[in-house]
Amino acid sequence: MPRRRIGFWYRFAAVLCKPPLVVLIKRDWRGMEHIPAEGGFITAVNHNSHVDPFAYAHYQYNTGRVPRFLAKSGLFKKGFVGAAMRGTGQIPVYRETTDALSAFRAAIDAVERGECVAFYPEGTITRDPNQWPMTGKTGAARVALTTKCPVIPVAQWGANELLPPYAKKPNLRPRKTHHVLAGPPVDLSRFYDKEMTPDLLKEATEVIMAAITRQLEEIRGEKAPETPYDPRRERIEQRRRTHEQKLVQERAEQEEGQGT
Repeated sequence: MPRRRIGFWYRFAAVLCKPPLVVLIKRDWRGMEHIPAEGGFITAVNHNSHVDPFAYAHYQYNTGRVPRFLAKSGLFKKGFVGAAMRGTGQIPVYRETTDALSAFRAAIDAVERGECVAFYPEGTITRDPNQWPMTGKTGAARVALTTKCPVIPVAQWGANELLPPYAKKPNLRPRKTHHVLAGPPVDLSRFYDKEMTPDLLKEATEVIMAAITRQLEEIRGEKAPETPYDPRRERIEQRRRTHEQKLVQERAEQEEGQGT
């Protein structure tokens, strides 16, 4: 696979990050043949550890197609971190905008320039109790349908064993293995040239997340839950349970008061 121009900042970041990653984790990397050699594309990746962006970036760097991650725009204004974010070509997301398409304009531009844009569609580390991918947000689908670029589903597992979700201390021994499996492009053609309604974007996102989950099932050698964990649904359910418990408590207090 031909190696594109990477640039000083990305090579500098690799010099800093690759040695500790090589020491800390072994590698089981598959599916690089599915990474396009030319042209813009999206990778859609599951997220289960604060370490996995670095581990996944290492994988993607070694394909010769470096990833451009989406990050909060504020990070681009902060000293050395901001200089590194700008220098490595990461993509600012301006969350203050009310126009969803404008928020991803830079990602669309990057794809149209022939770059690889990496999305974590879940938007945060998974909250699924068994660390399966959650329901996804629609940004990756929106950019994919706007540009009609390939969407490569990528599953990873192992960085979460080094640093479990939301943990503060790494688990260094025994040495962990970072498994990555990239799959063939997700077929989104049936969504092309249609009005990008919320329902259509949701359906396209579900197709992307299902592809990521299939890749992770192959890595883990087991089946994922039939229904992905939905943080929004869980919050609603938690509020319902809290409300019911409050009603039960109030009823008990009323009955106790009537008995005195």
